[in-house]
Amino acid sequence: MSLKDFFIALSENQFLNNNAKKYGLKLGAASVVAGTNIAEVMDSIKELNSHGISCTVDNLGEFVHDKSEAIAAKEQISAVIEAIYQNDVDAHISLKPSQLGLDIDYDFCYENLKEIVALADQYNIFVNIDMENYERLQPSFNLLEKLSKDHQNIGTVIQAYFLRAKDDIKKFKDFRLRIVKGAYKESSDVAFQEKEDIDRNYIELLEYHLLHGKFTSIATHDHNIINHIKQFITDHNIPKEKYEFQMLYGFRRDMQLQLAKEGYNFCTYVPFGQDWYGYFMRRLAERPQNIELVIKQVFNKKTNTLLGVAAAGFIVGRLTKRR
Repeated sequence: MSLKDFFIALSENQFLNNNAKKYGLKLGAASVVAGTNIAEVMDSIKELNSHGISCTVDNLGEFVHDKSEAIAAKEQISAVIEAIYQNDVDAHISLKPSQLGLDIDYDFCYENLKEIVALADQYNIFVNIDMENYERLQPSFNLLEKLSKDHQNIGTVIQAYFLRAKDDIKKFKDFRLRIVKGAYKESSDVAFQEKEDIDRNYIELLEYHLLHGKFTSIATHDHNIINHIKQFITDHNIPKEKYEFQMLYGFRRDMQLQLAKEGYNFCTYVPFGQDWYGYFMRRLAERPQNIELVIKQVFNKKTNTLLGVAAAGFIVGRLTKRR
């Protein structure tokens, strides 16, 4: 099992996700999760706004198979929308259909989403429907299309590792889209497996949507791709109101600040909540450099939870083999 596969497996382990809630933001997660409640995330947003950076807020949640949990998530997201309006911060919402009941019942999920989107529309707040694994891909697109019949304040995500991504980006070019590489483990039947193929497709998707789309969120931490896209934007005279750069909270902060300082529209993806574990493990799977966060937290704070032992044990084993 590769290191990436290992962390993805951890992110999908319900036992570990449930137990993580008992220990707070361990294993360095506090560096990449902006608190556990609305007050804390509002403080984080205000700090980012002070640097000219807008935010998209994700109320973290995994493995929702009970209607009461989905309703609670809907109420929490609605409360975030109210807080964004009341605090007059520059922010919008990102949400996952599975957290709102997609795995329980499609129509139930739609009604929850509809309530959230309608509330956000009242306050002129944008709602981004995040994409998850391939199994949930088409149902999520279906939700987007159905909701767009009554509301225009919605958009979604295109994942570059999917073989169908070019078709999807053409179909949804009239929506505001966040373009990402993809963070789940998918089979070769539906997704590219090699980094070079994913990167190439990612750049092609970005260039297409920048030229033909409504609005493009360029979501990457890769400075080589960012520099390429900056030159592409210049060469094609693409106006600033048509795009933004986007990165995750806690990652490459210096670059985030620099891009904002250079005058580019910049948005930080700001996750918060108790269900931080799955999100954090996928971030480790995406970027091996992030493992340093785990090493520092496990050995400096002497974390002895099952979560720490599992991750640290594997990491130490890998490092030992490389010597």
